[in-house]
Amino acid sequence: MDTIFLRDLRIRTIVGIWEWERRLPQVVSIDLDMGTDIRRAAGSDQIGDTLDYKAVTRRIKTFVADSRFSLIETMAEQIAGIILGEFAAPWVRVAVHKPWASRGSRDVGVVIERGTKT
Repeated sequence: MDTIFLRDLRIRTIVGIWEWERRLPQVVSIDLDMGTDIRRAAGSDQIGDTLDYKAVTRRIKTFVADSRFSLIETMAEQIAGIILGEFAAPWVRVAVHKPWASRGSRDVGVVIERGTKT
């Protein structure tokens, strides 16, 4: 399986369990690894034959910006569902980073893998 990846997609959103987090947008950073087979696209050199990472970027940015999750775990799970369902990727790895969420730490996050990697 080939992988198309996206790194450090930064999006302002409301996320968190504390009252102040529910009032002030924060920046989350998202990394995606999306399983696909690029052979057809490599042969045709046509965007329609591959997983369009620009379309993925637009969809995820809109989804996350409009969301109001308490947990980044829920955000990651729903992002994975979008990639698997709407973009027909058989496998996805989603990392959601919430910088500075824990005092003394530069970054906190969650990584999940869903689907089947063949």
